[in-house]
Amino acid sequence: MKHVKFTTQTRTDIVFDVLNHLFLAIVILIILYPLYFVVIASFSNPDYVNAGLVTVVPRDVTLLGYQLIFADARIWTGYGNTIIYAAGLGLLGSAMTLLAAFALSRRDLPGRTGIMVFFVITMYFQGGLIPTYLVIRTLGLVNTRAVMVLFNSFVVFYVIIARTFYEHTIPEELYDAARIDGCSIAGFYFRIALPLSKAIVAVILLYYVIMEWNSFFKGLVYLREPKYYPLQLVLREILVQSEQVEADMADLSSIADRDRAADLVRYGVIFVASVPMLVLYPFLQRYFVQGVMIGAIKG
Repeated sequence: MKHVKFTTQTRTDIVFDVLNHLFLAIVILIILYPLYFVVIASFSNPDYVNAGLVTVVPRDVTLLGYQLIFADARIWTGYGNTIIYAAGLGLLGSAMTLLAAFALSRRDLPGRTGIMVFFVITMYFQGGLIPTYLVIRTLGLVNTRAVMVLFNSFVVFYVIIARTFYEHTIPEELYDAARIDGCSIAGFYFRIALPLSKAIVAVILLYYVIMEWNSFFKGLVYLREPKYYPLQLVLREILVQSEQVEADMADLSSIADRDRAADLVRYGVIFVASVPMLVLYPFLQRYFVQGVMIGAIKG
């Protein structure tokens, strides 16, 4: 018996694939090159950077910028605070979000439609900055670490994603079988539903952690003492105020040297803030993709 070979791609398909890959390569280059430029500029002599001579590889490599950055104790304090805030918000936000989502996914929950409508309304209509600040101040949370963990620890959009997951992944028949065996609704969630929800738990946890890692405005509004500042706020102080950095650069020989060192610090702090997420993301990318797919399926 002769085997018939079928051509899977026509010439048009091949041309399309080549053009498509070329287009995507250009898009990736446009996205990645600015970050790559920041990295090589942070290691290069600022004179070459300002002259436009640093494009692909660093020129006149120097570590002065990073020496000044890591000599600043505020960087380490900011890192420690951000880790605490991101971990605390991630755990608290994930717990509240997943519990609310599971409850709202239950068809026998009285008034679940009204509750969901109320939640969705808060996505579009909020109290505003000043009323929210007054509430936070009345609760005694201003200038405390608690405000960084409690504020934004319940995001309605994440609830919608998790509720969709529970509705389409945990079948009602599974609960019926557990109830026949004498399992309560709480027991069903913690013993059966939660172990089957590792994907959505990872997705929601990562969303909260990354949101808090990049958080800047919350700390700017509600924190007063530098010992509570997250990393992003510390980097903002270094970039804008540069008080401590200027003190560290007092031994440099001229104003030009101080300006060049300041340029190195500016590039360096951008890279320092981005490194943890850049290292973490490749290992967790599949969870983000899965999270997008979960949110794309709505009943």
